[in-house]
Amino acid sequence: MISRTLATAALLTVLSLPTAARSENLEHTRQLLASKQCPKCELSGAGLVLANLMGANLGGANLNRANLSRADLTRANLSGADLSSAGLFGANLGQANLKGANLAGADLRDANLAGADLTGVNLAGANVKGTIGLGEYVGRLENLYQWAMEEGQRKNYPGAIEYFNQALTIKPDFAPAFLGRAAAKAEMGNYTGGLQDAQQAETLYSAQGDPNGYQTSQLLIKQIEVYQKRARGEGGGGGGNLLNVLGGLLLRVLF
Repeated sequence: MISRTLATAALLTVLSLPTAARSENLEHTRQLLASKQCPKCELSGAGLVLANLMGANLGGANLNRANLSRADLTRANLSGADLSSAGLFGANLGQANLKGANLAGADLRDANLAGADLTGVNLAGANVKGTIGLGEYVGRLENLYQWAMEEGQRKNYPGAIEYFNQALTIKPDFAPAFLGRAAAKAEMGNYTGGLQDAQQAETLYSAQGDPNGYQTSQLLIKQIEVYQKRARGEGGGGGGNLLNVLGGLLLRVLF
């Protein structure tokens, strides 16, 4: 069993590390996979895809650029670890200790952080699309808005609405989310809901003293009314993806 573990460690390292660094990190990779005890280890760039590291002790370890995609890090100790630019796509970090960890620029798409200790964690520039259990960290709101717009441009309006809903859960007076959700609802034929959201955005922009947002919401209200009339057989122009048509305006309102 031990020889198999060591062979796996060697293979993972050979496949993922630059030639000059292979021998430098091989012993630490072996140690981690054999014992799950590797505090302050040098694992920069290590290949640990699908690795079973449940409960592993990696406190203070250097995992910069390491590939931990779909690895099981449930209840692992990663406090103070350097995970900057690490690949954690689909990784399970449930109940992990990430206190003080550096996750700047990490790929956390579809990762599970439910119950993890994120005290003092650095998530600057991290890709958190689809991440579970992240909460209201800096950049989350803007990410949700961006993903909603991307889904809308792909005509996945239910997906766009879900992201807008999440954004509004974090910030209930986030007018751009009401505006975007209004457009998505209208594209799905829910003109009443779309108008309600657009009018709510108009009210918020007015209260917040944002003339650009106020004017954009008025434009959207008029366009949804055109859609509504056309659906009733009353004629009228219009057409096209509302989120595409208003995308530039919405982004300017946000930024």
